[in-house]
Amino acid sequence: MQRYFVPPGQIGESAVTLLGDDARHLATVMRAKPGDEFIVCDGSGIELLAKAQTVEAAQVVADIVSRQASAAETAWRVTVAQSLPKGDKLETVIQKGTEAGAHAFRPFLSQRTIVQYDERKEAKRLERWRKIAKEAAEQAHRGIVPEVASVCSWKALISSFDEYDLTLLCYEEEGRRGSGLQPVLAAFNHDIAADSAREPRVLLIVGPEGGITPQEAEQAAAAGAKAVGLGRRILRTETAALVALAAIAYESGELGG
Repeated sequence: MQRYFVPPGQIGESAVTLLGDDARHLATVMRAKPGDEFIVCDGSGIELLAKAQTVEAAQVVADIVSRQASAAETAWRVTVAQSLPKGDKLETVIQKGTEAGAHAFRPFLSQRTIVQYDERKEAKRLERWRKIAKEAAEQAHRGIVPEVASVCSWKALISSFDEYDLTLLCYEEEGRRGSGLQPVLAAFNHDIAADSAREPRVLLIVGPEGGITPQEAEQAAAAGAKAVGLGRRILRTETAALVALAAIAYESGELGG
């Protein structure tokens, strides 16, 4: 069933309104008619079953049939901090990372970031990244749209470590030494097992094409991050976060068992 994320201001007690691209998509692409049903999400994890009342390309008004909490969100809230990669690789990370369950994304600049960051273009790029997250969340039947933050510095990223229960630094040197992600996740899972009502917050840091420098690894460790490897193979920067998200999904029990 088709679903759309809409601002809370468009959701009333008994009716919901789609505007702009959402209304146009439902009316012209999906060719919806009065009486057709679709899902509306408010972005906070609540899903609404809606039945179209009036359908126009500029506006769709629908009755709210029922409300329920989304069952598609992960047990651990994982924020992916990705050093800006070349080209459109960050778009891939956001799209696939949203499908894999990431709660948020924090692009950042590091010593080996290759791309020339242009602050004047940030607003346009940020708008596109957020649109990609929204579309991916709809496709994956998510209950929220992951937040995509503005690009920050390495120093600013480190200063945010205290906001998380666990900070993971994907570092290829740890992979070469055989120090992997699984033991760290297992120990963390054991530590939080007694608090079933808790929503663990995890920060997952992935470096750029050239990787994290030894100096950055030392700075992160001093601030409380745990350096982990993702196996003995060297992964592309746009692949690393997805591998780690899959491992986290398994360890947190989302994949069963």
